[in-house]
Amino acid sequence: MALKQRNLRSTPLLMRYLTILFVTLPVLLGGGLVNAQSWQIEQRTPFNVKLQQTKTDNYQPLQHSQKNWKVCALVPHLKDAYWIGIDYGLVEHAKTLNITLELFEAGSYYGKKKQLKQLSYCMQQDYDAILLGSVAPNLLSKFQEPITKPIIALVNRIDSHKVSSRVGVNWYQMGWNAGDYIRRDVEASRQSQANVALLTGPEKQGGSDWVELGITTALQQNPKIKISSIRHADNNRNLYRDQLHHLLNDQTPDYILGSAVAIEAAIGELTHRQAHGSFAPQSLQAKQVDKSRSRPEVKLVSSYLSPAVLRGLFRNKVAYSCDDLVVLQGKLAIDVVVRELEGAKAFGDIGPAIQGLEGDVLKNYQLSDSLAPADFYPIYRVVGEKR
Repeated sequence: MALKQRNLRSTPLLMRYLTILFVTLPVLLGGGLVNAQSWQIEQRTPFNVKLQQTKTDNYQPLQHSQKNWKVCALVPHLKDAYWIGIDYGLVEHAKTLNITLELFEAGSYYGKKKQLKQLSYCMQQDYDAILLGSVAPNLLSKFQEPITKPIIALVNRIDSHKVSSRVGVNWYQMGWNAGDYIRRDVEASRQSQANVALLTGPEKQGGSDWVELGITTALQQNPKIKISSIRHADNNRNLYRDQLHHLLNDQTPDYILGSAVAIEAAIGELTHRQAHGSFAPQSLQAKQVDKSRSRPEVKLVSSYLSPAVLRGLFRNKVAYSCDDLVVLQGKLAIDVVVRELEGAKAFGDIGPAIQGLEGDVLKNYQLSDSLAPADFYPIYRVVGEKR
């Protein structure tokens, strides 16, 4: 039976539907039909230095790999949302590309000996390449065995001529962005003086030294800002609680800037002190006080995002947070290592652009590339199907 053709001109409702569809579909898909699956990334040069020039590009990820590659990933730990987000990104894209991934953690940023043993194991086993989230920039200078497999730096920089690709962000820029928020806030509020306490993570481990340098460089742009304390600890909330206890017994700074774990601990510590009025006595005399609560105002700034920091942003307990899209970093790392195994040249410094978050971020910001889902637990092994 022949179907009767309809004249579309006589169906204005259908035309309006189609018009709406074709106008809105590219927006819903992230900017266009052709590049619907692309990732916006930055290519940074020169490689592995603090001050870099950036070029933004749309990166088209692989949809499959040529073979079931086997990749070893070494990370400092999986104790906080940052590295759990990296793990989630690694796992998701390894599944997409049908490759085998095995992940090992050193336990902390002070686990250099353990990570060196893990690196030795991965060199000796049948892995095709290694993604190395190093506990220290100089790790490879302590590795005495031949490097027989490709190593790509994951998140943290590695100071070695044997590494020519790194997936992550510029940690100096990360610190500078957080410090610059405080500089701008001090200038906008016309404060005569502002004290900033830093809790920047493990001392000279991972990327903490460059983060701290970026922070101090930004703060030094305003002579009214004084760094009143610098404290270091491993990324452990109990250790940071101890640090904050001693800090707030000695002083009450205008700003506390630290890692997400430090800021999570600071939210709880400040809430407790606000309820009990247990700030350092000189704070109540020397600072602006919230008369309704008889307490000095302390603004919290996080150098990276976590679920607790996100809640703090919503509740106005955190003023600002950097976000370096850790889930996307994990996915990109898998994509880059597979491309290089399949013949691509080294990618140099590559990663997402750092975002700055304030206030009710969910109204205009997508977080799917920033945090692992709430029900995700660390996964250490993905097995690709045989082909």
